[in-house]
Amino acid sequence: MAELRTEEEQLEAIKRWWKENGTSLIAGVAIAIAGVVGWNAWQNYQDNQAEAASMRYQHLVSLADGGEVGEARNLVVEITDNHGRTLYADLARLIDARLAVDEGDLGEARRVLEGVIESSGRAYVQGLARVRLARLQVAEGDAEAALDTLARDVPAALAAQQADVRGDALHALGRDDDARQAWQEALAVAEQRNQPIYGVQLKLDALGAEEATL
Repeated sequence: MAELRTEEEQLEAIKRWWKENGTSLIAGVAIAIAGVVGWNAWQNYQDNQAEAASMRYQHLVSLADGGEVGEARNLVVEITDNHGRTLYADLARLIDARLAVDEGDLGEARRVLEGVIESSGRAYVQGLARVRLARLQVAEGDAEAALDTLARDVPAALAAQQADVRGDALHALGRDDDARQAWQEALAVAEQRNQPIYGVQLKLDALGAEEATL
């Protein structure tokens, strides 16, 4: 009988606890379930957005490679408007700068590259934009500005390209010894990292030929 009373007391205690706490417990479970469902929905949305951005970017590459410049540049606007925080938006802007160069609009290309440097949160993309901007500045006859651009942080993976363009800027300023050193550095870094780099040896050979005729 004592055991029975103990069981009945325990049952009554459980009933009282449930009456006092059951509603809040159910609410907590419901909130937890809603949170899980909401998180999954958000993840699905993000995945869908990334897939859509990837598909639009691939289409952009196809248009750019096919010479469809007008349509490609319109697609850049669409990608940056709809997927502005993604890597694909950054890459689309880099393509936009190249297309502007192809059209001879160096000022627009410079504006786009400066925008990538300013807005991208990705160090490699920023570095790549800096190297391309410096190359553009050399082409525009502003080699000093190119050296200033290259003096900023550039990821180690782009060190060979950085040295290459620095050599171009130095050569444009008539500092041939410094240019030779920069190009040699570009070749050495590229070999060390097993990276292809084109045209640098030709620049060194041409520089030697120029000096031989003096």
